[in-house]
Amino acid sequence: MDLGLKNKVAVITGGSAGIGLAIAQGLAAEGVHLALCARGEERLKEAVNSLRQEYGVRVIGVRADVSKREDIDRFGAGIEKEFGGADILINNAGTGSEETILEAPDEKWQYYWDLHVMAAVRLSRALAPLMRDRGGGVILNNASICATQPLYYEPIYNVTKAALVMFSKCLANELIPYNIRVNTINPGLVLTPDWQKTAKLLTEGKDITWEEYLDQIAKENAPIGRFASPEEVANLFVFLCSPRASYCVGSTYYIDGGWLKVVT
Repeated sequence: MDLGLKNKVAVITGGSAGIGLAIAQGLAAEGVHLALCARGEERLKEAVNSLRQEYGVRVIGVRADVSKREDIDRFGAGIEKEFGGADILINNAGTGSEETILEAPDEKWQYYWDLHVMAAVRLSRALAPLMRDRGGGVILNNASICATQPLYYEPIYNVTKAALVMFSKCLANELIPYNIRVNTINPGLVLTPDWQKTAKLLTEGKDITWEEYLDQIAKENAPIGRFASPEEVANLFVFLCSPRASYCVGSTYYIDGGWLKVVT
């Protein structure tokens, strides 16, 4: 199926690993040019070079921490200089948390607010006018099943991801007159480097491997009985970026192997 994306320009935060990199690969395979940012410079360079060589598309990488306004401004300037704007924005950068509400300091709340919410606000505000001038575009926000079905050990993550979903809905209503479609994706269990790192730490010195630990989590929570690969999640992002998804506006899509326990 031709998704009609060839020669579009996509901006992806957190684009050097996990879901972000898988989305970049999926879009590049459709002929989309890419602007990626990530905090780790070496891994970002590796991703940029690999994408250029494998898919033959234009790719830039800017080291940036999107929880910081000045880094977002620098990333935006690089996008405008190289491409003159963008057709697709994927706010993907984020990470889990671990705390209690009574013990977490204000600084931790602020960091996650800036990372999960304000980064999406700032990048949308910067790029939406350029999308409008190009005749339209797509903004996708990577939230989490935890926005609806919270995990007990990460209240800050749960709250900020829920706020991102509401931001997406409000932004969708504001931008659809300019032919800019905004949607949210709520993944469940996805086998990213973060999950693997956590599993290795939790199983160190124990009579269970990290693979067995993750397998146990999947079987306890997801009816499908396994983690998703980043590529499986990326497939949904790529489709929602395309004109084939032209009537998808202001919605939240779950890709969770059946983990969500309520009807929404």
